[in-house]
Amino acid sequence: MTEAEWRPAIAILGAGIGGLAVAIGLMKRGVPVTIFEATETYSPLGAGIGLGPNSLDAMDLLDSRFRAEYDTVKTGNEKPEFLHCIFDALYAEEGFGEKRGWTRGIIGAPYFTRSSAHRKELLQIMERFIPEETIVFGKRARNIYQKQGKAAIEFYDGDVRTFDAVVGCDGVRGLSRQVVLGDIAPKHVPPAYCGIYSYRGIIPMNKAKAIFGRHAGDAKWFMAKGKGAVLYPITKGREANFIFFITDNDGRAHGNITERCTKQEMLEDLKGFDSRLLQLLDYAKPLRWPIMHHLETPTYFRGRVCLLGDVAHASSPHQAAGAGQALEDAVILSHLLTLVKSPDQIEAALQVYDTVRRPRAQKVVQTSYEAGVMYMWSSPEIGDDMNKIMENANQRLHWIWQHDLKTDINDAEYKFLKLVSE
Repeated sequence: MTEAEWRPAIAILGAGIGGLAVAIGLMKRGVPVTIFEATETYSPLGAGIGLGPNSLDAMDLLDSRFRAEYDTVKTGNEKPEFLHCIFDALYAEEGFGEKRGWTRGIIGAPYFTRSSAHRKELLQIMERFIPEETIVFGKRARNIYQKQGKAAIEFYDGDVRTFDAVVGCDGVRGLSRQVVLGDIAPKHVPPAYCGIYSYRGIIPMNKAKAIFGRHAGDAKWFMAKGKGAVLYPITKGREANFIFFITDNDGRAHGNITERCTKQEMLEDLKGFDSRLLQLLDYAKPLRWPIMHHLETPTYFRGRVCLLGDVAHASSPHQAAGAGQALEDAVILSHLLTLVKSPDQIEAALQVYDTVRRPRAQKVVQTSYEAGVMYMWSSPEIGDDMNKIMENANQRLHWIWQHDLKTDINDAEYKFLKLVSE
């Protein structure tokens, strides 16, 4: 095989959104991949996912067919006045603020059109692009080690596979994060509990409309001191996804595990909420979900192993930007690995991926946490001033939504070619 024909053999750990996205991008560009998934099938678990304009651009850049398929399942707000609204800010108290004269707090932009989907629907679309022979189920990695210019994955079944590079897409607590950071920054390996836990579920839209009337069908953020609730449509308006957020002032959640709880405990947490919101608890799983994030990640690569998606930059969901960052990762990494012409250029590609992607993705993690603090009236500068919250929210999201990924691609290519020519 000539140098021009050589392509790196890439292993991808994890068949979630990030893993499938980078696989789609690489296969579209002729780079061979093998995906290893620890479970026996694709995982249908999960709930709603919000995707901004940057996320849709990333889909297009990975494979235009991906974006076209997503367009068939995406869900927007129902009413025309909320078409360009990521959410409508309301009070969580009885009456949703109307007793104060508050009826609406639109957060959005003229160029923004709300787009969300059930995670299951998004993954089902992505699965269509993955040939059966490309993915191996029931393969849980025990270790990843590097030697003689290769990266080897040792699995719990005793199997060992060797590749030119390994892309870790194995989730917030993934093994690949230990491999990349364990020796240089061990304190940053585990995710950090951000001091907020959640209750969540999905309700049929006809039930939501019976409870909420005109407030159903469009994305809403109900705000209160130290807590809040989000409600938005998914599955083409047939269902609504909801999440309650509670600031953990009392150490109720242990911070690293999802725990069972009782409905009474949930009701106690949501004391003071409008009775309509409390009816959502009939559709909530009796689980307390800690919100974890990777607030600091010193590097996204080590040698021939790199991190992508939640294992690199797990984020709180308060800017609806986490899945979009995984898609952006996949765009840049798949382009860089296409440029690699020989084995000795792989680490340069991963180094440039880290240089281009890490500052932006980590800023999303930081600002998402700050947004959550603000939306739960815990920002010292803003407090419960809803007008100031609206003003801040309407400014803070533009840099995420309007990011120019094509410029990032060109920047990454320039940096890579410069690095390998030195």
